[in-house]
Amino acid sequence: MAADPQRSRLIPAPRWLRPLQLLGAVWTSPNTLIGLAAGAVGLLAGARARWSRRDCALVFQHWPWGPGGAITLGNVILHTGSDLEVACHTYAHRAGHGVEPTIRLDDHERAHVYQYLVLGPLYLPVYLLCGGVSVRNPFERAADHYARFGHGWWP
Repeated sequence: MAADPQRSRLIPAPRWLRPLQLLGAVWTSPNTLIGLAAGAVGLLAGARARWSRRDCALVFQHWPWGPGGAITLGNVILHTGSDLEVACHTYAHRAGHGVEPTIRLDDHERAHVYQYLVLGPLYLPVYLLCGGVSVRNPFERAADHYARFGHGWWP
């Protein structure tokens, strides 16, 4: 079962949210710089970059390394595929914790962008302390929840 395409439409953000997003982008800029460096290396190996206003991130598509999927570093998303708007399984589904409908990868990664905007340079250490890339990590569960329901991106 695919994610609801109606929910995925861009809804204009309230005016007061833009200044907060800008502050968050500055706060998480050390993470974004790591993502930009990785993306630049990927460009040399054939990746393509595009700005996604919806995801509030620079997306590097066809990033040539990794097991597949995407990783977010600040306001940068490194994606091994050609389009983030693809269906994927939740971490709970893949771990066998139940059968869940598929979610959209772009929605999941956007939740991580929001999490980075709040935690800034603290995000990576906190994320790793919470279990890294696994179903046990509350940041991953929250990103899956956001991708399924359109709210609840904070653990």
